[in-house]
Amino acid sequence: MLTEIHVENFALMEAVQLSFSRGLTIFSGETGTGKSMLIDALGVLLGGRASTDFIRHGMEKALVEGIFEECPPEVIEGLEEAGYLLEDGQLILSREINRSGRNICRVQGRTVPLTLYRTLVQGLVDIHGQMEHQSLFNPDSHRGLLDAFGGEKQLVLLNQVNQAARAYRTLLQREQQLLRSEADRERREDILRYQIDEITLVDPQPDEEDSLLQEKKRLVNSEKIMGNITEVYALLYEGNGQSSAFDQIGRIRKALQEILRYDEDCSTMLEPIESIYYMIEDLASQVMSYREGFDFDPGRLDQIEERLIQLQRLRKYGHTVQEVLQTKEEMLKELHTITHLQGELEALVRDKEKSLKDYEQKAKELSQLRGFQAQRLAEGLKEECADLGLEKSSFEVHFTALSEPQVGGSEQAEFYFSANVGEPLKPLAKVASGGEMSRLMLAMKSLLSKIESVGTFVFDEVDSGVGGRTIQKVGEKLTKIAEGKQVFCITHAAQVAAFGDHHFGIQKEIINERTRTRIQQLTEEERIHELARMLGGDEETIALEHARNLRKKI
Repeated sequence: MLTEIHVENFALMEAVQLSFSRGLTIFSGETGTGKSMLIDALGVLLGGRASTDFIRHGMEKALVEGIFEECPPEVIEGLEEAGYLLEDGQLILSREINRSGRNICRVQGRTVPLTLYRTLVQGLVDIHGQMEHQSLFNPDSHRGLLDAFGGEKQLVLLNQVNQAARAYRTLLQREQQLLRSEADRERREDILRYQIDEITLVDPQPDEEDSLLQEKKRLVNSEKIMGNITEVYALLYEGNGQSSAFDQIGRIRKALQEILRYDEDCSTMLEPIESIYYMIEDLASQVMSYREGFDFDPGRLDQIEERLIQLQRLRKYGHTVQEVLQTKEEMLKELHTITHLQGELEALVRDKEKSLKDYEQKAKELSQLRGFQAQRLAEGLKEECADLGLEKSSFEVHFTALSEPQVGGSEQAEFYFSANVGEPLKPLAKVASGGEMSRLMLAMKSLLSKIESVGTFVFDEVDSGVGGRTIQKVGEKLTKIAEGKQVFCITHAAQVAAFGDHHFGIQKEIINERTRTRIQQLTEEERIHELARMLGGDEETIALEHARNLRKKI
């Protein structure tokens, strides 16, 4: 419900700050005081058209802010999905209209696009008189209202229908995927088999390419390797006419051994020379073995080149052998899936047929319940309308069958109405405006308000064109709707205003040569005087007594 509203420079409202609570709140004032301006401001706050004409003369911008508490669950869910959390359960909205034409929307103090803003605030308030806020005039909401009117049993069955519909749609979508062009699947299977065979024929091994490149490098440089290894052996051991390292170390070793005969302190020099001597001997042996084992086979180099070319051709499947092998595994899995599609398709068709039967059974039950509740709703509405002087009215719920299983059931629902005998029933959205429209709206709200999640209802002169005993019934209906809800009503009728739990008086005043609208909550005594004014009599005489009697009867 709306707990506070703050309006600045909006039409004749210079600065208005109001607080509200549950129950029926009445707004009244003389003609021309600007009673509907507050409704216009609330409409703007709820995402309605924000014209620069609303900006007070001489000002650059207008501002409307509102605080809502105890918001409907679906509104809270939408806000949370969009990332807006309610602090202390409060939703704070504001819209700023600028002369430039730019208007700024804020939710919880954060600027949001108008489209998102409208989505987030939808469902907070139902305003009679502004079609965009009237759920009853939106055919898309009629089926949901009818199901809610049917109670828990119908809602449980609706949930079962929705689950069955989703299950069927999922199976149908999978079937459509499997039934894509058979030629495409066969073509894909041929491609996969060719690619798998190509990789299998080459049979690449992990790290094989690195090993081949190393071997190729050795074979290509075999002459350099043999030349250098021969030179190494000669320098180490053979000498080739010169003293080799082995010979030189041997002479040093022999000289130190001779010295050792005369001076034992020489042993510290002999030991490392002995180690070097034998190390060179072992190294020379290794070099000889390497040289003798080195085999240059031109045919092997050709084999390596050919193998590397084969591996290179597989690069289209991956940059490395490991990636190529991984691609092969993925293709094998896809091929397995394709070759088993026929079996899956047959099982899927069976499951789909079973799912369809389940949906049709539950949807049929729901349709029967809806038919029963539609009749019950029509009877209840007839009684409500009769109280409001529409004894000859007719109401029906028209159902339109839907061809495909879907969430919501197998039919769409729309409310039709006729106010007079002999007149054809028409969709609610096409019912002529005026007194009949107002009374129909009130009757519908009286019957359905308890099942609607909207917490705040606004009626702008709902008593228009109504008089006599019926005007008393209007007040009673508004009181009924206000039970556990919040109802705002702008009225000229004292008989309606007397039912209010709260009453605000709207007046025009002139300050510093400027006209402005003042709105204030009335005390009980002030209410009596306002009711007397609305009755059109002299406040000091019978009108005051009549006003007091109206309040006493409530």
